[in-house]
Amino acid sequence: MKASRNALYGGLLLLPAAVLLWTFTYQPIVTTFIDSLYSTPRGRRPAAFIGFDQYETMFADPVFWKAMLNNFIYAFATIPLSMAMALAMALLVNSKLRGQAAVRMAYFTPTILPMVAVANIWLFFYAPDYGLVDRVLQLFGLGGQNFLGQPDTALAALIVITIWKEAGFFMIFYLAALQQISPTLMEAASLEGASFWQTLRRVTIPLLMPTTLFISVNAVIGAFRLVDHIVVMTKGAPDNATTLLLFYIYQVGFGYWDTGYAAALTMVLLVILAVIALVQFGYVDKRIHYR
Repeated sequence: MKASRNALYGGLLLLPAAVLLWTFTYQPIVTTFIDSLYSTPRGRRPAAFIGFDQYETMFADPVFWKAMLNNFIYAFATIPLSMAMALAMALLVNSKLRGQAAVRMAYFTPTILPMVAVANIWLFFYAPDYGLVDRVLQLFGLGGQNFLGQPDTALAALIVITIWKEAGFFMIFYLAALQQISPTLMEAASLEGASFWQTLRRVTIPLLMPTTLFISVNAVIGAFRLVDHIVVMTKGAPDNATTLLLFYIYQVGFGYWDTGYAAALTMVLLVILAVIALVQFGYVDKRIHYR
């Protein structure tokens, strides 16, 4: 009887969280999957069950594959570079540095700027002939570059913006983790004659791995949810060179009003994020030492 009461009590405590999790996470996923099996209703024509036709259309869609390729290039570039820069900035501002508070504020400022504001700032920076970047390049005889208007440079231009904005955000977590490391460990490494790089590799980075996992999860989510910058700066141009998966979902769902196809694209995005999460928490997490 006591065990039953404890189980009931525990279930009641979990019930609010379970209801919220189902309402805002699992129920939308189930609804999206069901919608992907139906055609998009048009006027008086209701949605009709078409099975997996939307997925067959997707696999034959060259824009979908282009968006997938762009998104993976974007993710593989922004995630490691922003995390490495964040760690470097955290190590710098955690040291005995003059004007430490001002440097921390300067690093963190891009993070608090609205996404649309950041896009407009960089839209001016990248403007050919009179933009800041082009003005600097003119000093070296390399002016007249339209970074956002050329397929070879447009995606790289977005990658630079993301690294600039995300590195300061990730730095805060690394800085908090660095301040939790016991100074005695650093002193012991110094007494053993370890260099800075040896201490970083053998002491600092292993102790930062739980934080690195947390940051990597956020970085992966961020790499697959970029829409604001693309809408403001390129709208997927030129020639779909900056079309990422979530922007393509937005374009299909709200631009072409093809909700069934957008639901199928959304399911693919969810599967990609789920697979990455399984690797992160099923494999990487088990090899991290938690103090």
